[in-house]
Amino acid sequence: MRFLHTSDWHLGKTLCNANLLDDQAHALDQVAAMVKETRAEALVVAGDLYDRAVPPKEAVALLDDALDRLVRGLGVPVLIIAGNHDSPERLGFASGFLETQGLHVAGPLGAGASPVLIGNAAFHLMPYADPATARHAFQDDAIRTHQDALAAQLARARANHPAGRRFVAVAHAFVAGGEGSDSELGLAVGGTGEVDAALFKACDYAALGHLHRPQEAGYAQVRYAGSLLKYSASEAGHVKALTLVELPDHGPVRTEPLPFSPRRDLRRLRGRFEDLMRGPHGEAGDYLFLELLDEGPVLDAMARLRQIYPNILGIQPAPATPALPQEVVPSVDRELDPAALFETFFRDSAGRDMDEAERALFQEVAGRALSGEAAE
Repeated sequence: MRFLHTSDWHLGKTLCNANLLDDQAHALDQVAAMVKETRAEALVVAGDLYDRAVPPKEAVALLDDALDRLVRGLGVPVLIIAGNHDSPERLGFASGFLETQGLHVAGPLGAGASPVLIGNAAFHLMPYADPATARHAFQDDAIRTHQDALAAQLARARANHPAGRRFVAVAHAFVAGGEGSDSELGLAVGGTGEVDAALFKACDYAALGHLHRPQEAGYAQVRYAGSLLKYSASEAGHVKALTLVELPDHGPVRTEPLPFSPRRDLRRLRGRFEDLMRGPHGEAGDYLFLELLDEGPVLDAMARLRQIYPNILGIQPAPATPALPQEVVPSVDRELDPAALFETFFRDSAGRDMDEAERALFQEVAGRALSGEAAE
């Protein structure tokens, strides 16, 4: 069979006060188009449909429209699990009724006990749950970690797996060794939220959500689809895509990324202020994080640069001056002459010695000040 794998839509997310809803709607238009073009038999969404547990009404309306087009308009089953950003109860509302229409939602952990059978595959939906929730749901005091919780879900899935079907796990987890980004909300403190990729080794395919970069997770058949859009500066180098999954009756799974064409890209751009003002460099309307390489402060940089790049999300100054090799900052001899004092100040501020032109300019300005001459 052939299906599409996606995750981490984060509908309703804002980035540095920029509302991304129109960008998300543009991406969801492409999701629907890809479902139609590939003749996919199902669409799997591996968690984090919303960016927060109580999403704004506009995000709810966008999801409603997208699911209506997919399920009712195209007649394609959609399989969804709750992620760590979602409210399981809100996401799972009316799931029993919707299942008959082709929308399969596993919100609370009690949902998803029976697999969804499509084509030659059994899809086991395993919504995100913290260890305490899983411990209560499974009535098992031995569940103490995210690894334990997911292992319990997989054990239940194997017990319910029908003979003759390929095993597809849908989960939302942080697999150890995966490459994360700044926009992912940690599942736990100190690495206790990580799970071992070996949990999924026996799966014919594991459709994962949580990490925003499309990537394998330990095994070729264990994959993150990545997020719908770039949601932080650390994701600027990502290529966001749907994953097309082809699962034959026998043998290894085949996957292919289907990249999105974003309404606006998100890029990181670095350079001196004057050079950036000679732009635009690349598409001016992109979301931009800028790094200014000027040595000193630039007055009103954001407002001036936005005349050319209207969607700047943030400006970062040049990297800090490297620290002095000594552990103790050397003291300044107060008996030094003004020129020597200023040279010490300049060296500490700029990380280099003054050149001859700068020395001459200081001597000219200092001479005027000492003689009482007014600056022109």
